[in-house]
Amino acid sequence: MKDQYFGNVNDYRKYGLLRALLSSGDLSLLVAWMLTPDDGSTDGGQRRYLQEASWARHDPTLHHGLTAILREAPAPAVELIERTDLLPNATFHRDLVPDGSEERRVWRESLYAAASGRDLVFLDPDNGLEVKSRPLGRRDSCKHVLWSEVEHLSRLGCSLLIYQHFPREPRARYTARRVAELVEHTGLEVVWTFATSRVLFLLVVQPHHAERLYYAAGRAMPAWQGQFSHAGCSPSPNASTVGQS
Repeated sequence: MKDQYFGNVNDYRKYGLLRALLSSGDLSLLVAWMLTPDDGSTDGGQRRYLQEASWARHDPTLHHGLTAILREAPAPAVELIERTDLLPNATFHRDLVPDGSEERRVWRESLYAAASGRDLVFLDPDNGLEVKSRPLGRRDSCKHVLWSEVEHLSRLGCSLLIYQHFPREPRARYTARRVAELVEHTGLEVVWTFATSRVLFLLVVQPHHAERLYYAAGRAMPAWQGQFSHAGCSPSPNASTVGQS
């Protein structure tokens, strides 16, 4: 995540998804921004939706809140939403993610401490899960969640929501591969998927959270119809995907 992206249309969707998953009211959240420095590009735009009333129907409170925040802010930054109650029962980990191996070790120890006792951890990297071309210590490895980090957080008892950009390969095949990898690395059998045109959200569900997440998503996600595919509720809390079509 980069501060320059705050409040764009992908942000609206991901905060909407988090709010839906938290709508049961009794789950705690850690947002791990996995921040990297702004790069001066204009890729963080895409905020026109804030001027379009049709977008507000998905989550009026969130739409109004983001509009108000960005109207007053001198520049976009993730800390702006931290000052609001738009993400209920949430804490935040805002340290910049380094590339260096030793620096990354220090960073992830801080992440683990912040995640302790939280029910759901949202991992928000620039790109997504670890890839072989950018191993730990290599330039731009900061843009990825490491498998070791996924494994450790799951052992802490956290359910995980992971932001993943789609690469240039068939979506269904890619999604199936990532789901299988998450099952293998965490030992957890429940992985739900929520996809937009560019982004895949992967939800790894701990058994003790499954029922609450299942009913929360079932109650809240219909408001986001048209924004997510493979979204909605699976036939039971123990199913491996959510609303796969």
